[in-house]
Amino acid sequence: MLKQLWISTSLFIIFIIFWRMPQQNVGLSSFANKSDILGSPTSAQRSLNLITGFAIIVYFVCATLFNFT
Repeated sequence: MLKQLWISTSLFIIFIIFWRMPQQNVGLSSFANKSDILGSPTSAQRSLNLITGFAIIVYFVCATLFNFT
């Protein structure tokens, strides 16, 4: 169970890093302005930062637990 969580978190972190776009007109701001799915670009950026940070913490906790077992 823990290994599946670790692998899925790893894949999620890789996905979210590749999904993050530059801060220019082609990034999150143009997508948010066109579709209004993510809300404002600032709010979308903050949400992605929180989700990424949480996923990294979960990854490190799983890696530490695997190291001790």
